[in-house]
Amino acid sequence: MKKNKMQFGRSIFLAFLLILLLAFFLIPKLRSGALYIVSMFATGDFTVLRDFVASYGAYAALISFLLMILQSVAAPLPAFLLTFANANLFGWWRGAILSWSSAMAGASLCFFIARLLGREAVVKLTSRSGLQNIEEFFKRHGRMSILIARLLPFISFDIVSYAAGLTSISFWSFFVATGIGQLPATIIYSYVGGFLTGGAKLFVTGLLILFALSFLIMLGRQLYKERH
Repeated sequence: MKKNKMQFGRSIFLAFLLILLLAFFLIPKLRSGALYIVSMFATGDFTVLRDFVASYGAYAALISFLLMILQSVAAPLPAFLLTFANANLFGWWRGAILSWSSAMAGASLCFFIARLLGREAVVKLTSRSGLQNIEEFFKRHGRMSILIARLLPFISFDIVSYAAGLTSISFWSFFVATGIGQLPATIIYSYVGGFLTGGAKLFVTGLLILFALSFLIMLGRQLYKERH
């Protein structure tokens, strides 16, 4: 029964993907819009994303939510730029709620894509080496892997979500660990993003390095305790 449901879900999802691909290639406006969104993330400037989201007026929050889900599925796109943009546009705490909830939706989607379509589909959506690195991380840290990975900002949020879907972990265990682990980074990025300007890239870089180092120290301490 469960297997039949999985096969049905896989068929529905594959049909949906096929429709999206056909629309991408057959509708020029849709294709140019998708490429423009990717180019905005590629600029590394959160103000470009902020202005794009703001241009939708009353629908700005919805557009931001959908963009976060899109960047989750397209693993290389940086999520923190959108988190900065949300905080700068909506205020830090409203932006934090929007970024956290949309990131959770994106992580859940990645998890179910992996569970429905399997390893080869995940490799195509991410990369074989990136997926192998995360799987090795899972082996080293066991049941705390998801929580630890979410606390470390230099580990790909999206590949972790895909990799988790290939394991036997339950969705709710994954969801809770992701929700807790994602909160510190979301709050920090949102608080900083609330007063950033376009010329504050050096400050942002320094903050991210400091944030990464602090969690590296925490992780190193935990590993030392486990081994001794």
